[in-house]
Amino acid sequence: MMRTRPKIPWRPFALIATIIFLFGYPAYLYTDILITGGITHRGDLLVVDLKALSSFEMDQDIGTTEDIPPRYRQLDGKRVLLIGQMWEPYTADGQIRAFTLVYSISNCCFSGPPKVQHFIQATVPPNQSVDYSPDFVDVVGTLHVGVESAEGHVQSVYRIDVEKVAKD
Repeated sequence: MMRTRPKIPWRPFALIATIIFLFGYPAYLYTDILITGGITHRGDLLVVDLKALSSFEMDQDIGTTEDIPPRYRQLDGKRVLLIGQMWEPYTADGQIRAFTLVYSISNCCFSGPPKVQHFIQATVPPNQSVDYSPDFVDVVGTLHVGVESAEGHVQSVYRIDVEKVAKD
C-alpha cells in the first residue's frame, strides 16, 4: 500500500500572502517616507522624492525659509537627483533652457490649488539646452532651498541648477 502525503491547502496561504502584500507594501512605502523624508543616497547623489519635498504647509504670501522643514533646508547647495515631469508651455523647437519640474502633472494638487512648494524652478547653464520631454525625467543638479518673494507673494521655494536631464 502506497502512502500519500496529506494535501496542503494552498488557497489560504495565497490569500494571506495577497493581503500582506496589499496592505504591507503601501505601509512600508509610507513608513519609509516618514523616516527618510524621501531623501536617500545613490552614489554621490541625494535622491529626493518630489512629493515628500513639497508636502508641508506654508503661507503662500508671507512664508519664510524657516517655514520649510529643516530636513529640506539642509539640502541647500547639495547635488541631488529629482524625478518628475517637466512643464514648459513656451517651447517650440523642443530645446529648453529653463523649465518647471513637478512630481506629476496629472496627480499634483488634489487637496486644493497648487502651492509654490510643489514646483522646482530648473535652470540650464548658459549656452546650453535640454530636450523637452512630456515623460518622467531624471534631473541631476545643485538644489537651492529658500523662499524668494516678490510683490507680496512667495515666488519660489526650490530651484535647481541643472547638470543633466535624462528620461526616467
